[in-house]
Amino acid sequence: MKNRCFWVNNDPLYIEYHDKEWGVPVYDDEKLFEFLILETFQAGLSWITILKKRENFRKALDDFDYLKIANYSEEKYEELLQDAGIIRNKLKIKATITNAQAFMEVQKEFGSFSKYIWGFVDGKPIKNKFENREEVPATTELSDAISKDLKKRGFKFVGSTVIYAHMQATGMVNDHTIDCFRHKECD
Repeated sequence: MKNRCFWVNNDPLYIEYHDKEWGVPVYDDEKLFEFLILETFQAGLSWITILKKRENFRKALDDFDYLKIANYSEEKYEELLQDAGIIRNKLKIKATITNAQAFMEVQKEFGSFSKYIWGFVDGKPIKNKFENREEVPATTELSDAISKDLKKRGFKFVGSTVIYAHMQATGMVNDHTIDCFRHKECD
């Protein structure tokens, strides 16, 4: 049996997500946007809830196509509020539309969102060597700084905890604990 991070339970979705995605560096704008939106919806909820609804989100949000989402009409917004397959939170749905618009502004300024976000870590992952759950932070000074900058650029629901979770998910930081088989693999 493989040793995994403390937060992984026996749910096959969790295991697959941990083993194949979490902590793997993501440089693709489309995937970075998907994770940003999923982390936004996760705020205040468990990650397994989001994983179980991920395909519903993909379908409801046009495969996380920020170009389409940025132009959602009031009609589409109302449709999303009625979609039982996703998290029907008015503020989070509005934030998704706002964040798609802000995301494109960042792309215009930096050439890509990837260049912008990865610029905070000089383009390479920070590899932590945490031994247990108590050592893994919910926020850092860096996530505070990124959160503040994103908010200044018009992003919503991007508090430091959401941003640190995004950094972990997209491999900007490798927070696999040292006893996890993925710790060495995610570089």
